[in-house]
Amino acid sequence: MNVRIEHDSLGDVEVNDEKYWGAQTQRSFMNFPIGQEKMPEEIINAFLLLKKACALANMSYGKLDPARGAAIVQACDEILSGKLSGNFPLAVWQTGSGTQSNMNVNEVIANRATEIINGSFRNKKALSRDKLVHPNDQVNMSQSSNDTFPSALHIMCVLEVFKQLIPAIQNLREALEAKTEEFKDLIKSGRTHLQDATPITLGQEFSGYASMLEHAEQQILVATNFCRELAIGGTAVGTGINAPKDFGERVCKELTALTGMSFKSAPNKFHSLTSKDATVFLSGALKALAADLMKIANDIRWLASGPRCGLGEINLPANEPGSSIMPGKVNPTQCESMTMVAVQVMGNDCAVGFAASQGNFELNVFMPVIAYNLTQSIRLLADSMNSFTIRCVNGITANENKLRDYMEKSLMLVTALSPLIGYENAAKVAKKAHAEGISLKEAALSLGLCTAEQFQEYVDPSKMI
Repeated sequence: MNVRIEHDSLGDVEVNDEKYWGAQTQRSFMNFPIGQEKMPEEIINAFLLLKKACALANMSYGKLDPARGAAIVQACDEILSGKLSGNFPLAVWQTGSGTQSNMNVNEVIANRATEIINGSFRNKKALSRDKLVHPNDQVNMSQSSNDTFPSALHIMCVLEVFKQLIPAIQNLREALEAKTEEFKDLIKSGRTHLQDATPITLGQEFSGYASMLEHAEQQILVATNFCRELAIGGTAVGTGINAPKDFGERVCKELTALTGMSFKSAPNKFHSLTSKDATVFLSGALKALAADLMKIANDIRWLASGPRCGLGEINLPANEPGSSIMPGKVNPTQCESMTMVAVQVMGNDCAVGFAASQGNFELNVFMPVIAYNLTQSIRLLADSMNSFTIRCVNGITANENKLRDYMEKSLMLVTALSPLIGYENAAKVAKKAHAEGISLKEAALSLGLCTAEQFQEYVDPSKMI
């Protein structure tokens, strides 16, 4: 491996000459060989958008010269397009402020920008000062890791929620709404406490699932609004030292133009540096979605249980063999996958909450783990919903014979008799029918509580939904 010498305030460091990172990235790479969890690509992309916006803002103030500013912007665009993707190797388990990931981005941008200006960045000692882009002096101009990492975190949340999560929620909701319409006339027995209840339609049951997704979407959108406030401009401790007046506002204006998403400068930078309450709120909304998905997936696999010895009211697509020993077995694997995702998201929410509670004084120092868990939750939820929509919900069919059979046998149809014969007499009818294995009608007539005509008039499932 060919190496070159990179320099930072602690001295010289050898770096793989194929890589664009610098000394601080190399030190972090060597000092934190912990786990396999790397800083997520979504956070790196958010950093790149932020660095581009900061360069544009610094140029507008006249602080950053046009040549180096343009090179920084070009470098950000190139990396965002997928170039230099192997240059962000740092572990999540690093400094809690994310300083090393901030510097990783700064160094890669600086070296690529220097290369754009000069044709090479590898012999910095031979470069004149005006042909060198410095990771701190130019790329990190008017910034601190303490305001860039929380800003990148919020940018990531907003962008990924709208890019990945909201479309996945809407697709699943539309699929459930389609089933609501398809099953609207299929009357079945309701169930509460896993026991028979009064009738509903299968469509009504699915409408509840669709409504869960509608509510979850609205809750996530509300939570995401708090992530639109960015810490940028607060620099080291919230005072904005070394940043121009209104720098945060100008950067947010650039970001809004770059992304098409609305961002605004946090009104109190001391709050935005030390508190991660917006991410906790968003994580809670993600957990609420996970809870709904857990409920939907569990219900659907219960309804499809069997096919002969379970409920068997609906049929799921047969995507793959379900057993290595039992021929012909097919399992509700998409439901199982989704429920595991829900468990992971609920665990991630605990991690985010604990991490957010641990900030001391002017800075939270658990930001990388917050970023990792939020990124994973958003990605997993989106991916699992897309898969569940395509490979499960779209292919669900109703077992109409089984629905009708269960509904006709349900003892809770007796509820409709209560207005005529009273609650206690209706209970006697149900108990007698169950004990003797006879129909509700037979029990009611045997007890002399109503006539056959009255029973037919009152116990009509189509009037009970």
